[in-house]
Amino acid sequence: MKIAFVGKGGSGKTTLSSLFIRHLAANEAPVVAVDADINQHLGAALGLPDEDAAALPAMGAHLPLIKEYLRGSNPRIVSADTMIKTTPPGEGSRLLRVREENPVYEACARTVPLDDGEIRLMATGPFTELDLGVSCYHSKVGAVELCLNHLVDGVDEYVVVDMTAGSDSFASGLFTRFDMTFLVAEPTRKGVSVYRQYKEYARDFGVALKVVGNKVQGQDDLDFLRAEVGDDLLVTVGHSDWVRSMEKGRPPRFELLEADNRMSLQALQDAADDSYADRDWDRYTRQMVHFHLRNAESWGNAKTGADLAAQVDPDFVLGEPMTAQLG
Repeated sequence: MKIAFVGKGGSGKTTLSSLFIRHLAANEAPVVAVDADINQHLGAALGLPDEDAAALPAMGAHLPLIKEYLRGSNPRIVSADTMIKTTPPGEGSRLLRVREENPVYEACARTVPLDDGEIRLMATGPFTELDLGVSCYHSKVGAVELCLNHLVDGVDEYVVVDMTAGSDSFASGLFTRFDMTFLVAEPTRKGVSVYRQYKEYARDFGVALKVVGNKVQGQDDLDFLRAEVGDDLLVTVGHSDWVRSMEKGRPPRFELLEADNRMSLQALQDAADDSYADRDWDRYTRQMVHFHLRNAESWGNAKTGADLAAQVDPDFVLGEPMTAQLG
C-alpha cells in the first residue's frame, strides 16, 4: 500500500507518520518510508541521531542513477536524459519492489532499526541556500514521483511518504500516487483549511482521503472536527507522554505507547488495508500518463528537446501481474 501523510505545518504530520511507521514495523510489515517534506524531520522522529539524519543520501542527488536503472531496456526512452519526473514505465522498464535489493535502494535508502524490526528510509534531501531563487521544491520530489511511478507493491507491503506541508503536492501528479492519504488536522479553522483544499482537488481523481484529528483535548474539539470534515474523520489522537519523550530524544519502547493511540494507529492500518480492494491499476496508469503528457507539453519537451509523448507505451499497465518485467 502506498500511503501519504499530509497536513499544514505544525499539525503533527511527521510525528504521526513516524508513529504509523513504528506501528507497521511492530506488526512485522515490510516498510519503505520516504521523507518528502521540505523540512526533513522524519529521520529524527524515527529515532536517528541528528548527524545520522543529516547524512541520509538525497534522492535528488542520485537522479541520474535512478533514471538509468528504471529506464532498463525500454525502447521508447532513448536516454536517461530524456526522462522527467512523470515518465511512466513501459515494456522493458525496470520496476521497483518493496522487499527487493536494487541499485536505487543501495544508493538512496538506509536501514533504520526500530524497537520491533527495521524499515528502509529514503529522503528527498533538504531545501538548501543554493536552491533559493533558482529552484522550486517540486524539483526535489521529482525522484519520489518517478520511483512511485515504477513501484509495484503488494497488499502486505507499505510505502509511507511524509509529504510537504500544505497543498504543495498538487503542483505535480504526486498526490494521485497513493492508495490512501491521511490528512492530519488540528481542531481549528486553520487546521481544517488544508483539508478543504485537498478534498476539492482530490475529488476529480478518486483520491482516498481520511482525516486524522490531532491534539484533540475534549468533546468540543471532537464535535468541531466532525462538523467540519464529516465522515472523512477517521480517528483522533490526543496528548501523548510517549510522544513528548520522543520529541526530547528519549522515547520509551514503542510498546509503551498509550493504548488509545495504539488503537488509533491500528485504525489507520485497517483503513489503508481496506482501500486495497479499490485499487485500480488501469486508472493508476491512466493518471500517470495524464500528468506526464501535461508536463511534457508545458515544459518537458522544451527542456529535453524530445517528444516525451512518445515515451508512453499504450499497451502497458503497471500492476502486480507484471512480475515478469522485474529485473
